[in-house]
Amino acid sequence: MDPAIIGLLVTAVTIGVFALGIPVAFGLGFVAVTFLLAFEGFGMTKVIADTFLEGLMEFTIVSIPMFIVMGMAVASSPAGKDLYSALDRWLNRVPGGLVVSNLGACALFAALSGSSPATCAAIGKMGIPEMRERGYTKEISAGTIAAGGTLGILIPPSITMIVFGISTETSIGQLFMAGVFPGIMLTGLFMAWAIFKTWRTNKDVNATTVAFNHFSWKERFEILPRILPFLAVVVGVLYVLYGGIATPSEASGIGAFLCIILVAVIYKIYSPTKLWKILRGSMKESVMIMMIIACSYLFSFTLSNLYVTQTIAQVMADLSVNKWVLLFIINIFLLIAGFFLPPVAIILMTTPILLPIIESAGFDPIWFAVVLTINMEIGLITPPVGLNLYVIKGISPDISLPEILRGSLPFMLCMVLAIVILCIFPEIATWLPRYLLGN
Repeated sequence: MDPAIIGLLVTAVTIGVFALGIPVAFGLGFVAVTFLLAFEGFGMTKVIADTFLEGLMEFTIVSIPMFIVMGMAVASSPAGKDLYSALDRWLNRVPGGLVVSNLGACALFAALSGSSPATCAAIGKMGIPEMRERGYTKEISAGTIAAGGTLGILIPPSITMIVFGISTETSIGQLFMAGVFPGIMLTGLFMAWAIFKTWRTNKDVNATTVAFNHFSWKERFEILPRILPFLAVVVGVLYVLYGGIATPSEASGIGAFLCIILVAVIYKIYSPTKLWKILRGSMKESVMIMMIIACSYLFSFTLSNLYVTQTIAQVMADLSVNKWVLLFIINIFLLIAGFFLPPVAIILMTTPILLPIIESAGFDPIWFAVVLTINMEIGLITPPVGLNLYVIKGISPDISLPEILRGSLPFMLCMVLAIVILCIFPEIATWLPRYLLGN
């Protein structure tokens, strides 16, 4: 059978499987094994187990559970509350200061936890009720946290970047560094919109509808000792990782150990029950990601063995279009995929096909990783599988999903703008890795 027709069949069956609500890992494994045996025969059963395990042979994968432990330790402590309180105290007089504080807290907590849902849950539980109490609308309150939570997959250390690095054999240190300035830029765009929206709302009603709290300098400084050590850990991990002092696995292990020590010392979380909760949650999330990685590797093997990958790559390479039109087509494809699949699955499924095309078109793979990640951020706040939307809905059940979506829409446009800016000025993503490499 023609590989293109097989590719269409694989796409249709995969969509159908996921529509049934089957977990991503098992869905990918089922589709891969079914098509491999159907078209290559039952003799291929002898390679299925080896291929599955081969997907987990990369030593760098060890860093994923360690970074998850690092994030889980922070997420299980009051660190998110302290981050939120600290920024609220320092930014409370800025127009839209509470919204800006929430976005800043999301950015910092995302850097600590590396998890978008954890960021939404930790900051949203405090931020949404506080914003609504001070006069902000439901849409702004919910949309701010939903969008702010997406920063967890862009700002390093990012699990998404690690997965991209593993699947493409790209330096994880360079990917982390490439995400720094785009993460700051995107946070700045979010904050600029928040300030403008708050100013516009107050102007329209011809009154100041948002209340301010007043904090003394003592109150502003007294909370800093509880959050600065965690930020120092993140900076330290990035320094030893990119400075060539430690491998990603070693850096993540040290970061996880230090974060557990910090939550024990600062927040008195040292009982076996509480520590086991952290380790158990980390284990569950790690196993889920590992299963997706292994099954995605098997899925990619099946597509390659049936010449589907090569056919798709050749078709896209043969398109007589400008490279920017090609990039636009790829981004639309990724955006649609993000509506239905989590970022890790999309990266593992698509990068074997897309990366050769991207490189042949003359694009930097490090830069593309950042663009792809921002694209994946949009998927986290768009239905039907926008995970952050449902996290916010769980936190604030009285806010409807359409209201959350309306509040998130301007931030989606900010993400699209960020991608456009990166296309015009790719150095925003590539300058720091190149500078630190001395090139």
